[in-house]
Amino acid sequence: MCLAIPGRIVGIGGDPVAPVAEVDYDGVRRRAQMIYLPDARVGDFVIVQAGFAIRRLSEEEAREALEMTRGAVSPPGDAPA
Repeated sequence: MCLAIPGRIVGIGGDPVAPVAEVDYDGVRRRAQMIYLPDARVGDFVIVQAGFAIRRLSEEEAREALEMTRGAVSPPGDAPA
């Protein structure tokens, strides 16, 4: 099962034909291929699947998804015994 967590693009570089973005996921940064979202820009929220940015989200959509994700994940030790 995959969990799609929105991230914000903080940088874009690489080859203009196949750009690579640096995406920030609540303080954790990963790279994502931007071939499917060539019009995405720094500051946009995106969903990344298998290393490729596949969907752009509005800030409102991203915040709602992040709130749901944070509510669904319990820190270790908080799980019922």
